[in-house]
Amino acid sequence: MFKTKFLLIAFFLLVSATWLSSSGIWKRYKAYIAPKEYHAYTKPNGLSAKLRDRAAMARKYAAAKRFNEKLCFLIDMSLPSGENRFFVYDLEKDTVRAAGLVAHGNCFQRWLEGRRYSNQIESGCTSLGRYKVGSSYTGKFGLSYKIYGLDSSNSNAYTRTVVLHSHECVPESEVKDEICQSNGCPTVSPWFLNVLTPIIKHSGKPVLLWIYE
Repeated sequence: MFKTKFLLIAFFLLVSATWLSSSGIWKRYKAYIAPKEYHAYTKPNGLSAKLRDRAAMARKYAAAKRFNEKLCFLIDMSLPSGENRFFVYDLEKDTVRAAGLVAHGNCFQRWLEGRRYSNQIESGCTSLGRYKVGSSYTGKFGLSYKIYGLDSSNSNAYTRTVVLHSHECVPESEVKDEICQSNGCPTVSPWFLNVLTPIIKHSGKPVLLWIYE
């Protein structure tokens, strides 16, 4: 009798653990609530070829479209969300001026495994493409910046109310696990938004933000 109860309890615990893992609840809990385990971050010795190539394309686009030709914002969604993947890129010196964490869209799922992108209204997903960083306003998440999609892949960004804003669930430093997810907005930490704010505010021309994979 005791052995049967033990086996039933063990089976229940196994099923519960499997369900928690598959449902994404545990990952969501770790991302939003659980204490963070931080990386001992060291700045890379050099820039990746991918980042340099994207910066070169951004430089040409900025010159042709009258954007800020001194710097731009590059977001590489192929990198893990716990790693710095939002780069303030100095187009004149060809180097990264600052970097921080940024959340990607969960497509209105409890927890999105992997990546999915969409330009559809009410999709809750990240949209890849180039954006113009617009004016600031105070909204649901405090200081926010309107961003306007410039490509067919993100043309509905303004209608979708996809904006650049901060949220306290995004850590200031790199972490070993994935971070929280948004409903499509490039969401950064309050600290990193404070880094971006004077750049946007004092830019004589619109700043180009490019989300790519």
